[in-house]
Amino acid sequence: MRRHKKKKSKGEVLSPWSITYLGFDPCQEGLREALCTLGNGYMGVRGASPQVDASDDHYPGMYLAGLYNKTPTKIAGRTIYNEDMVNCPNWIHITFRIGEGEWFTPKSENILEYSQELDMRAGCLKRKMRVKDSRGRITLVETERIVSMKDPHLAAIRHRMTPLNYDGYLSIKSTLDGTVKNWGVKRYRELNCQHLKHKRAKRIGRDGIALSVMTTQSKVEIAEASVLRCFSNGREIKPKFKFSLDRKAPISQELWVRAKRKKKYDFEKVVAVYTSRDAGVQDPFRAAIRAVRQGNRFETLKKEHAECWNELWRKFDVEIEGDLFSQAVLRLHIFHLLQTASLHNSKIDAGLPARGLHGEAYRGHVFWDELFVMSLFDLHAPEISKALLRYRYERLPKSRKYATQNGYRGAMFAWQSGSTGVEETQIVHLNPMSGEWGPDASRIQRHVSFAIAYNMWAYWQRTGDLKFFSSCGAEVLLSIAQFGASLAKFDKGDRRYHTDGIMGPDEFHEYLPGAKKPGFRDNAYTNLMIVWTLLRSREALEILPASDRKRLIKKLGITRKELTRWDNIIHQMNVYVASDGVISQFDGYFRLKELNWDAYRKKYGKIGRLDRILKAEGKSPDDYKVSKQADLLMLFYILPIGEIEELFNRLGYVFDPKLLTINYHYYEPRTSHGSTLSKVVHGYCAHLMGKSKVSWDWFLEVCRSDIHDTQGGTTPEGIHCGVMGGSLDMVQRAFAGVHILSDRVKINPRLPKAWRKLHLKLFCRGHWMEFWINHHRITCVLESSPQKPFPLPVEIGGKRVDGIGNQKRSFSYRSHIESI
Repeated sequence: MRRHKKKKSKGEVLSPWSITYLGFDPCQEGLREALCTLGNGYMGVRGASPQVDASDDHYPGMYLAGLYNKTPTKIAGRTIYNEDMVNCPNWIHITFRIGEGEWFTPKSENILEYSQELDMRAGCLKRKMRVKDSRGRITLVETERIVSMKDPHLAAIRHRMTPLNYDGYLSIKSTLDGTVKNWGVKRYRELNCQHLKHKRAKRIGRDGIALSVMTTQSKVEIAEASVLRCFSNGREIKPKFKFSLDRKAPISQELWVRAKRKKKYDFEKVVAVYTSRDAGVQDPFRAAIRAVRQGNRFETLKKEHAECWNELWRKFDVEIEGDLFSQAVLRLHIFHLLQTASLHNSKIDAGLPARGLHGEAYRGHVFWDELFVMSLFDLHAPEISKALLRYRYERLPKSRKYATQNGYRGAMFAWQSGSTGVEETQIVHLNPMSGEWGPDASRIQRHVSFAIAYNMWAYWQRTGDLKFFSSCGAEVLLSIAQFGASLAKFDKGDRRYHTDGIMGPDEFHEYLPGAKKPGFRDNAYTNLMIVWTLLRSREALEILPASDRKRLIKKLGITRKELTRWDNIIHQMNVYVASDGVISQFDGYFRLKELNWDAYRKKYGKIGRLDRILKAEGKSPDDYKVSKQADLLMLFYILPIGEIEELFNRLGYVFDPKLLTINYHYYEPRTSHGSTLSKVVHGYCAHLMGKSKVSWDWFLEVCRSDIHDTQGGTTPEGIHCGVMGGSLDMVQRAFAGVHILSDRVKINPRLPKAWRKLHLKLFCRGHWMEFWINHHRITCVLESSPQKPFPLPVEIGGKRVDGIGNQKRSFSYRSHIESI
């Protein structure tokens, strides 16, 4: 792999449980806001300063899981429709002024001292500023913010002010801004970004305000209510308020107090958010008002919130000795994934947005990235996994309709999914390098359906949850199997089944050179995943209770003839394997031109989005052997080598023990790694090959992806859930070497040299497993009892071990590398 220098954010200080930024840097605000987002699975609130409005430097976005709206825009002479995750009314705004001075907005020229800390253990964002106005008055401003993990509808800010060298009146203004637009991604600003219209506003008693807006197309009502209270020396001050309820501007409340030098004043803003989508809520406006009238203090809410986070960390935490960077970043990744999807999701109809609840990139759509995340949830909190899988299950009707419209059977899931499950992939896409809009064919990435099938099967294998598998998972799996089989067409000439008109994960290639229609014949990864899905579907029919099997066969119309065709595809699907063992990514790949990679690196530096560079030059990536990310190698990332060998044997192809090594060395130099997911896949593949140093370098790239925004501007638009999940998957499957297989738990650790010890817990089929691993020994505890024994045999370093139970047992081990 190519090494990249570590780029550290200015003023960044890491500790095992926090990230602190020292110094105010407007150029870094977008990144900091994304990385300091707070959320609870229901809502996500970017970590913007409470005193700012949207600008080129700041973007205080707020998003609710599963809340979308669709708007029309005229582009290139036609009207297109885009569905976006809605930027909801901004509730974090609270600012101040001294006397009749200007309202405070943080700027480099008025800040004497600045620090910002994300406390991941307690789920709290803290800021501390010493600021000076034009008259030399210095104020210490300290803020704390939470988005409650206890009650998903509540959030709070404590705005503490201390006049350091003056006495005088302080005015505090708090707003709820329903005039916001989706303005967080510059390349989308040519599109219709107005998603909200005012519905109602109201003053609440003496110290509160409430706002309600409606989405323009999806007709979802979003209600927010807030109260603002003032305290000093533990006593509440009840100042006078002034209210503004103008429907064309942010609604606000303003109070003022007579402040004394070096005395602390706490202004506490408690907020409630409800929508008409919320289960059991008839009137979100009244529900929000009722919630803030409970009179909760900030410290009470913070304590309850921190207790919930403490319980989550007890299950999810990964402890590392010897490497502060890895420790802090892995906790950051767990933190953000749990903010994107939490235990609250069991009551929410929402999928996993690829960019979290952290920004508007990809319009908040759900792609295939959950493939890289689900193992974290499966093996720590299956309730979260079940909620995300149910989102897919509920979209089966739309997916069946989508398949039918395209001439297929079964269920074909959308490449980009939003509120309903219909295809939300854009028709045209803006190339920011050329400034031109061009056609987008990425919707033909049919592999997303097989990723969903994989997730359903993996959930069953890791959890043993037969109830969910029988009621939901098997139906999704079998429906996707029907779709996959209908993609395959039999060729009497070579006696093989072929697919056509589809794209693999690569994404750079959309057309064969000279072709009028997008897509390719026999994308190897997709073809092999179809075979895998058919095999697992056959197995599912054996696992299901007789009544459920009979019900599903009848509901899906699965006939003996169809099952026979599945068996034929399992043995006759086509894959192009060259004589040297390289598997062709698709039919025609080997005929493409080679690219002078060194010349492009020298000319452009970063070439991750090589497709945009080539198009801006008037060329096409379709003509070259260039890939954005791992395509064929995905197979080795998700499937054990034994299952890949099984696929090859069934298809009648010779399985070369060095198959991965051959294909890694062929495809990696031809990949630009324009997706963060590519680094995860290549890192894991390098681990499988026994290339520990190479794997470690990839892992560091994975860890740096978001915290240092290595793609150069993408993280400010939203985190990358897939790379965050992928980093944790590498820790579990590569470094700890823990694999949950159908017939055993296989443990084969290979710790990085920089790590002295690794500690983690996993929840497997109703039992907790706990591991302490160093470079020579592994200590295990398996939750077990005579009444409820651990459900699978355990294998450490290639040898079966017995007698592991509730007491710690230690084993020496020697890592071994499978022949790959």
